[in-house]
Formats: sequence, C-alpha cells, structure tokens
Amino acid sequence: MEFAITMLNFTYAVAGALLALFFMLIGYKLFDKITPFNTSKELADGNVAVGLVVGAIFIGLGMAIGLVIGMGLN
Repeated sequence: MEFAITMLNFTYAVAGALLALFFMLIGYKLFDKITPFNTSKELADGNVAVGLVVGAIFIGLGMAIGLVIGMGLN
C-alpha cells in the first residue's frame, strides 16, 4: 500500500512540475508581448537586466504555482 501512495505522490509531483513549466512559458510569452522590445533578442545579446527580470518571473511563477499545487495535495 505504501508503494501505491509513493507512486501517486510522484505522479502529482511530475504533473505539478509540468503545469509549472507550462505556466512559466505562458508568463514568458506574456512578458514578451507587453514589452516594447524582443526579449529573446535582448537575452541573446547578453542584456543582464532583462535576464534578471525573466529570472524573477520564473521564480515568482514557480513559487506561486508550487504553492497552489501543494495546497491542492493536502
């Protein structure tokens, strides 16, 4: 019985990670649309400020989605 619970928790973790990555992609695309510059080009050119903002978006969305998924498991 413990193995089934472990596998269920593992499945929830994988599904949560995939959902978090999906929402991070949506957040990045939304940020790219609302800014007047091309985010991908600026990152490729080595713009540190844009990299920090994109990293902060990923961290914030990851924490928010992780908390929502974690609360849903309880």
